[in-house]
Amino acid sequence: MANKIKLDIISDVVCPWCTIGYKRIEKAMEELGVADKFEIEWQPFELNPHLPKEGENIIDHITNKYGSTLEQQRESQRNMTEAGAELGFTFDYFDEMRMVNTLDAHVLLEYAHKFDKQTELKMRLTKAFFSERKDVSDRAVLKEALEDVGLNAEKALATLEGDEVRYEVKNKETYWHGLGVSSVPTFVFDKKSGVTGAQPVEVFKQVLNDVLAQKSY
Repeated sequence: MANKIKLDIISDVVCPWCTIGYKRIEKAMEELGVADKFEIEWQPFELNPHLPKEGENIIDHITNKYGSTLEQQRESQRNMTEAGAELGFTFDYFDEMRMVNTLDAHVLLEYAHKFDKQTELKMRLTKAFFSERKDVSDRAVLKEALEDVGLNAEKALATLEGDEVRYEVKNKETYWHGLGVSSVPTFVFDKKSGVTGAQPVEVFKQVLNDVLAQKSY
């Protein structure tokens, strides 16, 4: 519908706060009864584009990237687990968990957009990674996720064999970086205003009300 507000959500599949942020803004929309006034499109952001195929142990990864101690990481994981539980999402952290490359996942999310299945696939992949201890860079895992949301897995996976969609994903990442998006999740309304981070539900409610107030129906 032409009068819907476009909501671009820039995020990564393996970003825990992206999941929490989406679940919170989803809850805010539901409580306000305004979900039908927004059209969501997921935009790519690779937290770790240079990760090798085998990925990296998550404890080592966070230590190397942010300098966080083990205790700091445990505390962060507890906070995210509690935040997820409040929203009906399970974060199942474990010692052998590995951070992985997500380019293929973003390519498939581009494919899913053509069939209005982007949000379903996004959340299915996120659940696979955080709740089911699965490697979302693994083609078998990706195939299962595609089938679970009702997409043609064979046709979708075929897009991974060419470079065209990969270039498209990279170009979109460059576009959002160029607009100043440097952290995720970032929520952008009609490419006019935005908010960054997994804000509390009440904050999202205020943001949504402000955006709606500026739009006439």
